[in-house]
Amino acid sequence: MKLLFVADPLDTFKTYKDSTFAMMREATKRGHSIIHCETRELVWLRGGRVTARGARHISLTGMNQNDGDDWFTLDATADVALADVDAVLMRKDPPFDSEFFYATHLLSQAEREGAQVFNKASSLREHPEKLAIMEFPEFISPTLITRDAAEIRAFHAEQRDIILKPLDGMGGMGIFRVKDDGLNLGSIIETLNKDGTETVMVQRFIPAIAEGDKRILIIGGKPVPHCLARIPQGGEVRGNLAAGGKGVARPLTPRDREIAEAIGPTLAARGLLLVGLDVIGENITEINVTSPTCFQEITDQAGFDVASMFIDALEAAL
Repeated sequence: MKLLFVADPLDTFKTYKDSTFAMMREATKRGHSIIHCETRELVWLRGGRVTARGARHISLTGMNQNDGDDWFTLDATADVALADVDAVLMRKDPPFDSEFFYATHLLSQAEREGAQVFNKASSLREHPEKLAIMEFPEFISPTLITRDAAEIRAFHAEQRDIILKPLDGMGGMGIFRVKDDGLNLGSIIETLNKDGTETVMVQRFIPAIAEGDKRILIIGGKPVPHCLARIPQGGEVRGNLAAGGKGVARPLTPRDREIAEAIGPTLAARGLLLVGLDVIGENITEINVTSPTCFQEITDQAGFDVASMFIDALEAAL
């Protein structure tokens, strides 16, 4: 099969931990062809089909995740209509900004032309990673979505210990904790809601963050049997790996499995082949659909081949 990966530039891949690299490596083992483009190279000309201009056909020169910059060779570059490959894998990293949004519209047009896109373009648009949890209230802690400062203050007065975060943040950026004393709450609100012009997510603080912010992967509607608990270090409240958290692979708890098995089939039916749930304690805090990661960390520590499960699911979907 020909697989087109829409992703960040190849020379930015950190192959020792990159989940897209893990997918490419497993696909290569199975004899599939790998093509790469960036979102900026997607073109739709009047009367034509959505095309990846100058897409790169590559071969993996080393199957070792520690090969550094020498992990691929460029075989050829050519324009590729997305409908002419067997699958398009949308693996552009967040943030979900305007350009990402426009790219999903081009991918939707490619789907109308016959392309098979994973995750489905319309589902990427309809599942903003923080807002998406609100569809499943039975699995989340008390949560408020608002741009109104008075609403946030009232929520803090009720919950006493809260987390505030921007809706478009990633990697733990812009996350604040405000305890019972309310210290700096006004300043934090002003920083995040920008005088009432931007919407903020506010959640009750979950003490179980000390045990880790768990990334639970769901592939084809089924949970990977191990998660990656990202444990805050030092005085941090954030467990994100990008914020210095320590990743520890663990088997799913009964509650983890309950959550994943309850919502996994619903999301899979919407064309979300790969989902990354963020779970603290017994509560979902985010539903990641743009470019979920942690394949290699789970595989290296737990011995479960996540990339193999993913390519199995992709082949089945096709």
